[in-house]
Amino acid sequence: MRVFLTGATGFIGSHVIPELLAGGHRVLGLTRSDAGARQLEAAGVEVHRGDLDRPETLASGAAAADAVIHCAFDHNFATFFENTRKDERNITAMGEALEGTGKPILITSGVGIGTPVNGGPATEDVLNPHHANPRIATELAGAALIARRIDVRTIRLPQVHDTTKAGLITPLVAEARRAGAVAYLEEGRTRWAAAHISDVAKLYVLALEKGEPGARYHASVEDGVSARAIAEAIGAGAGLPVRSIGREEVELYFGWMAPFAGLDMIASNAWTRARLGWMPSGPDLLTDLAAMDYSATAPA
Repeated sequence: MRVFLTGATGFIGSHVIPELLAGGHRVLGLTRSDAGARQLEAAGVEVHRGDLDRPETLASGAAAADAVIHCAFDHNFATFFENTRKDERNITAMGEALEGTGKPILITSGVGIGTPVNGGPATEDVLNPHHANPRIATELAGAALIARRIDVRTIRLPQVHDTTKAGLITPLVAEARRAGAVAYLEEGRTRWAAAHISDVAKLYVLALEKGEPGARYHASVEDGVSARAIAEAIGAGAGLPVRSIGREEVELYFGWMAPFAGLDMIASNAWTRARLGWMPSGPDLLTDLAAMDYSATAPA
C-alpha cells in the first residue's frame, strides 16, 4: 500500500517508517519544512508538503494514498485544548477525503481515554465520551467518521520510550531539574502504562495490515509502572534527590504537569495482543530510564 504518514519526522512516525518499508509498503510522509523533506528523502520516503494548521493539505495527502497513519499532534501544552481541536479538524478532513473508498485511517490517542468510569485498567472496549482529558476530541472525531462508515482504527499510546525520550516522563525530568528534586505524590502508588518505541511502531503496521474498522488498540506493554519507581530511576540517572510530597506541593514540583501527578494511567493490552498477534520484545521503561543520557536534558 501507499501509506500517507503524518508526523513522519517525529518520534513515533520516524520509527513507523522502517516498519512500513520492511513490510513492502510505500510511504508518503507529511512535512512542512525543507529539513523535514531532506530527512524523509534520506529515509526512502516520498514527501508531501503540508501543515497541521491547514487541514486541506492533510486531506490531499490522504486522497493520494491507499491508507493513512495519523501520528502528528501539536505537543505545545500551553495550547493543549486548542491543539486537540486542531487534531479533530485534521482527522475530519482526512476521513472525509477517504469517504466511500473503504481505505483505512489509523488515528492516535492515549490509553487513558479507555479508563472505565469506576476505575481500573483502561481497556479497548471503553470509550467515555465525557472523559475529562481534552484529547477525547480525537476519539470523538474518529467516532463521527465511523458513523459515516469510514474505516477508522485507533491506536492508544501509553508512555512511549527509548533511551532518548519517554512520553510525559521527558518533560517531568525538566520540571524536576527546575524544582531541584524528583517528586512523587504521597506513597507514589499511581502507575503509568508504558511501551518501547520499537513495539509501538510494529503495532501501527499490524493494525494497518490486520486491523478491523472501528477497533481500538492499546500500545501498552507494561500495564503500569509506579510513580515512585519512575522517580527513583530519574533521580539516579539525573543525579537529583527524590522525595515524597503532599498534594499542596504538587504545583511546585510538577509545574504545568501537576494535573498528571495523581493520575493512575494503567492499561490492559490483552485484547490487542489476541486480535493482532502483537508480541512486544523491547526493553521495559525502567531499563531505558537507567540507560538514558540525562546530560542531553540538562539546561545549557
